Formats: sequence, C-alpha cells, structure tokens
Amino acid sequence: MTAADGFRITLAQLDPTVGDPKGNAAKAREARAKAAADGADLVLLPELFMSGYPPEDLVLKPAFQAACRAAIEALARETADGGPAVLIGTPWVEDGQLYNASALLDGGRIAALRFKTNLPDDRALGPKRLFARGPAAGPVSVRGLRIGVAIGDDIGVEEAEGYENVVETLAETGAEIIVAPSASPYIRDGGDRRLSAAVARVTESDLPLIYLNQVGGQDDQVFDGASFALNADLSVAAQLPGFVEAIVTLSWSRAPDGWQCEGPVTALLEGDKADYAACVLGLRDHVGKNGFAGVMLDLSGGIESALSAVMAVDALGADKVRGVVMPDRDPPQRDSVRFAANLGIACEVLPIEPAVEGFKSVLSGTLATDAHEDLLGRVRGTLLMALANTSGAVVVTATSKSELLIGRTRDAGDVTGAFAPLKDITASEALRLAALRNGWKPDDARGPSGEVVPPDLIARSSGAQQRGEPLPADDVLDAILARIIDGEPLAAIIAVGFDRAAVTHIDRLVTSAEARRRQAAPGVKLTTRHRLSPITNRFRDDGALPPEPDQTLIERSGRASTDAFEG
Repeated sequence: MTAADGFRITLAQLDPTVGDPKGNAAKAREARAKAAADGADLVLLPELFMSGYPPEDLVLKPAFQAACRAAIEALARETADGGPAVLIGTPWVEDGQLYNASALLDGGRIAALRFKTNLPDDRALGPKRLFARGPAAGPVSVRGLRIGVAIGDDIGVEEAEGYENVVETLAETGAEIIVAPSASPYIRDGGDRRLSAAVARVTESDLPLIYLNQVGGQDDQVFDGASFALNADLSVAAQLPGFVEAIVTLSWSRAPDGWQCEGPVTALLEGDKADYAACVLGLRDHVGKNGFAGVMLDLSGGIESALSAVMAVDALGADKVRGVVMPDRDPPQRDSVRFAANLGIACEVLPIEPAVEGFKSVLSGTLATDAHEDLLGRVRGTLLMALANTSGAVVVTATSKSELLIGRTRDAGDVTGAFAPLKDITASEALRLAALRNGWKPDDARGPSGEVVPPDLIARSSGAQQRGEPLPADDVLDAILARIIDGEPLAAIIAVGFDRAAVTHIDRLVTSAEARRRQAAPGVKLTTRHRLSPITNRFRDDGALPPEPDQTLIERSGRASTDAFEG
C-alpha cells in the first residue's frame, strides 16, 4: 500500500508537565481532536511527551513507567475510531531495558515502536545514564506513507564516539519523510545549531524533515518550541512560533522528486527578546506547574528588582504578584511604592529594623559591614518566605548572574524554595532588558505596555557599588566575569587592558562564593557555560604570568622501553 498524493501531519508543539501522564495524555487528545478537524492523517508529539521532559530519575520508578504505559495504551485504544494516527514520545520498558521511545498509535493498537539511538552524555539531563541505546531501525508506515523517526539527538551533527547516522539508515530503508520529535532546551543564539543539524540530514538524505520541539519551563530549563519543517531542496516548509504552544497541520503533496509542503512561516524572537521571553515562560510554568497561588518579591529599588517584578506581571498578571518594601533605618522607599502602583501590583511596607535589632541583641560586639548586610538580606528573605507561606505564593528573587557569581545576593537570593528568573542574566544584560521592555512587549505578556521600568532608574543603575564594596561598573564587571567563567588566566585578562587589582579582587570573590552559589534558588538557564568549583579550594590565581614548562625534565621513552615496561 502506498500513500495518496496528499498527506496531512499535525505538529503539536505543546507544553507537557513532568510526572503527569494523565494530564499530558489529555493534551495529546486535544491535539488529536484538532488534527481530526483539520483532516490530518497523523499527529506528531514531542520526545518523551507522556512523561514530560526531562523526567530525570523519576523515569526509573517502575510505578511511573507503568503509569506512562497505561496512558499510552488508553490513547492507542482510542485510535480505533478511524481518526488520525498518533506518534508520541514516551519512556518504554522492553525486555528489561528502559528506552526513550516514540510510539505509533493507530487502528486501536500500538502499531510500531522506535527507540532513540544516540544518547548524549549530558550531565544535567542524564539520558545516557537513564536509557538504553536503541537500534537504528527502518521507517514506520502510516496510511501507506513511510515515515522515518529520528528522536532528538538522532539528527545531531556532532558525530561523537559511538554515533550512528540514524537518518542515513532511514533513507536507505525507504523512508519518504523524516520526523524528529525533540525536547531541546532554549540556549541563547542556539537556533542555528538545530537548523544546521537538520540541514545536514536533509542534504545527505534528500528527504524532507520535520523538527518538532516541545515548549515550556521545567525547573531551570526552558523549551522554546520553534518547530520547523524543511523540504528536500532545503527550502523552509514551515516555521512555528517560539515560546508558545501551537498546533499546526501541514499539508504535504507528492511531487516527482518527493514530498513537499508550503506551510506558515512565523518570525522568531532573537537576542534579548528571546532571553526575555524565556525568563517569562520559565517563571510562568514554575508557578503554574507547581501549584503556587502567585509570587512574592522584595522591591528593593534596584533595576534587577524592577525587572523581576515586570517579568512576574508579564508571566502571571498583576493580580498574582505582590511586592514588599523592607527598609532598615531608611524611610520607606517611595519610589518602589510608586513603581508598584504604576505596575498595578499589591505592595506593602514592612520596616525590618526591629527584627534586625533583635538579632543584634543576642550577638556580642558590632557587626562588620559584610555581616550586617548579610543579616539584612537574610531577615528580608525570612520575612518574604513567611509571607509567601501564608498565601501559597513562591518567593521570586531578583538576584542576577553577576551578583550570584561574586556572592553578593542582597535580597532572598539563597532562600529555600525561591525562584530566580534572572539567574543567567548579568547586571548589564538586566539593564538592556529593562530598556527593551519599555519599548516592546511579548505577544502573550499579561503586563501593561509602555514604560514599565522608570527610565531614571535605568539611567542611574551603574552597579558601581555592591554591598558597600567598590566594584567596577556593570559592563566592566560582566566583561571580567565572562572571561573568568571561560577559564582565562588572570594574566591574560589583565593583558587585554583590565585593571589588575579589579581582576584579582573579582576572581577572589568568585572563588570564595562557591558555597553560596550552591545554596542559590533555581532559575532560568539561558547559556551552556556555568561555573562549578570545589567549595574547599585554596588555589588563587595571582595574575602573574605562569612559568614556562620545563620540557627537559621529561624523559621521553622509546617504543622498545615502553613495551618492555608493559610486559
């Protein structure tokens, strides 16, 4: 049996919830109903959609595996109605092995299973540790059309050790269209990486390819969707939007040189706009998927505090955001109260001097500046957590990446249970995002348009002083931090023109802040470069040029002596 000259595939770019097979199955049913209304032959859902992604060690629980299997079987039975077939990602146990699978559901049965072959050694998501490697198999048949299934990294460009070219196998065994159900997190400027992988596979196979990515936030990961399809001639057949759910049916037609499609092409957000949208989506899903009633945050009067409040309103709406102004000896911060009123959020003033003095009364002697500032931050964090617990909200901390790197979390940055939307946004990037938001608003944002961050706050926020300690302005601080995180020797950083004293001082702050960073709240991850150092660590780079290695001390063995040593 061969397919007719037309074939319709519905792309269900959806936002699953980890650990909710029933809820995810309900989303799949809604997508299938939409596909049926569009006259589709097949509805495609993302990688591990039934479990939610990434499931981490939850996927190792037999009870969870059984729940996912039961949900798949229920969906399979429903396809006996003659409607669209369903290709859905799910964990699957076969012969005692756990696989990352795509299950084809059609005609009331599980018509086929395909297992992911290339499992990257990803420390954060752990696919190689969790799943068994599947074989590179041939295409599945759907209403006479031979569809090649390449899951996630099975279309990867990086041919690491053990890599198997799944698409090549599919092409050689008769596939007519390649589908790549994926769960690829958003990484700043990472869209070209996906497109390059897809282009490489289309070029070598001469087959059209559909890349379907999930959307949504999960812990520190944000998935941007941005699914697309390429024709065999590398023209863009369709481009779905980023950071929002979308269900789109593509009509493919048979041509002399293969299947072709001309679908909708949506412009994608890029650069700072994409970063902003990722932070908003990550916060929205963290609140919604964990069942919080809203968010609570400290309106400290800084640019990071203001930006975090605006993101919270854009994510949830003003009615679910509550600001708190917590002055020490200074009078209430009228600018913060005015800012909250303009943004439309509830705000209250809680002077914390009595609580701070209460702590000091049980201590002997006068606190040093750092100790006093730390006490202020922890008192504010404790009060925020208490308020949040009484209302079912979650604390949002305004700590930026710059503050986190140098250990200067001035608000609730290390409060247990908090969430940090700016965790991967530097201080200078926060300034850019604030200015950007004043002239632009994401389509799905729930906050007001116009100047939501006071322009005078943006103008005066240079970040030259952090917790009473002199530091360079934000742009210089962030430039030095970026080089330190990239592992550059301090001597090299100094050599390009940065002040030696500033560089060595910042490096010491970064090195000594590891314990505090590990206590920090989870937050949206936007980049792949993250610092991980030992907490106990006496090494300090003094910024001097390292000595040249003395090659004369190494005795170079000949092959004969090496063989003799090895026996």
